[in-house]
Amino acid sequence: MTMIGREKKEYNDLFFVCSLIEYISRKTKNHRNVVVNAIGKKKLQHIYELADVYHSENIDKVTDELIDACDIETGMFDNIAAAKYAIPTHWDIGKVYKRLIIELCSKQDKKPIETLIEVYNSWLSRGIENFNSSLYFENPDYLYQSYLKGEVL
Repeated sequence: MTMIGREKKEYNDLFFVCSLIEYISRKTKNHRNVVVNAIGKKKLQHIYELADVYHSENIDKVTDELIDACDIETGMFDNIAAAKYAIPTHWDIGKVYKRLIIELCSKQDKKPIETLIEVYNSWLSRGIENFNSSLYFENPDYLYQSYLKGEVL
C-alpha cells in the first residue's frame, strides 16, 4: 500500500469519500444514508479509486456534479440548523466514518466501499449525524464496539 504523509493512500481516499458524503448531505439536507444510496456502490467505488483526482478539484464543483448526476433531491434533515453547540466540519465527520470503516475492514476482512455502505445505513450513522449528542466525539474503539454490539455502550 502506498503511503501519503502519515497514512496509507487508501485511508486518505476513504477519508475524502466520507467527507464528500458529509458535505453533500449538509448541502442537500439529507441523512447520510440517503446520499450514499443515491450515489450507489458503483459510483462510490469510482470516487474512491479516483479520490486523489477529485480531492484536487473544488469540492463545491465535485458536489454539484454528483448531486446532478445522481439526482439527489433536497431533503428536510438539517442537523446544522438543529445543532445547539459547535458544529464539526465535514472533514471532522469524514474522519469519524473513515476510522470506523477501516476498523471494520481490518478486523473483519471486509472491502471498503461495501463496508462504507453498510455503516452509513446502520443505526450508528443516525447517532453520528446528531450533533447535539457527543457520539461523534467518542474514541474510534468505542464506536467500533458499539457498532458490533448494535447499541451505544
